[in-house]
Amino acid sequence: MTTLVTLQDPRSAAAEAFRTLRTNIMFAGLEKPIHTLIVTSPAPEDGKSVTLANLAVTMAQAGHSTVLVDADLRRPMQHTLWNIQNEAGLTSMLLDDAMLENPPLKSVGVENLAVLTSGPLPPNPADLISAKKMETAIDALKSKAEYVLFDAPPVLAVTDTALLASKLDGVLLVMKAGKTRRDYAQQAKVALERIHVRIVGVALTNAPQDGSMNSYYGAKK
Repeated sequence: MTTLVTLQDPRSAAAEAFRTLRTNIMFAGLEKPIHTLIVTSPAPEDGKSVTLANLAVTMAQAGHSTVLVDADLRRPMQHTLWNIQNEAGLTSMLLDDAMLENPPLKSVGVENLAVLTSGPLPPNPADLISAKKMETAIDALKSKAEYVLFDAPPVLAVTDTALLASKLDGVLLVMKAGKTRRDYAQQAKVALERIHVRIVGVALTNAPQDGSMNSYYGAKK
């Protein structure tokens, strides 16, 4: 799949699937609004970062101001996906009070969308995320956009994600068809429910595509 399919092949069935995901998330927030969302997976290589990038694009394309934050302070990917520099980002905000007032957001050429990269990787990601200043940073980002979407490490790999999820409105779990183990998915669900985190849904990547849909969306095989 093209990495940023929502930009590079917007009429494809895959791009439409991301728009459907956007709509489902918005409906999930009708009774209890979702302004901050963490996107993660049970284990590595499930496609969480690419899923989040495309979801962010669809949010922005729908006219919603959106900030995409790379909070994976161990293996950040968003700066690579967007081909932007990572000299300053989330960690810079947490260490520099001036950046709390003026976050180092980067334009990526998509109207209504800005990206906050991870910034320099810290030696103690969990301590940084659990710090009180993280809540201040989240509030600062919420003041900049209608939706703030966070890329976070796999749930079962480190404690960072649970610590961050407890500060946000909800979690979207990403699983990869044919790869994500059923027991890992269950363990991730239990781990999040244990800290009373709201799981808004699950996105399945790498699922077989129904060829009959291609002609409807004008997509090429």
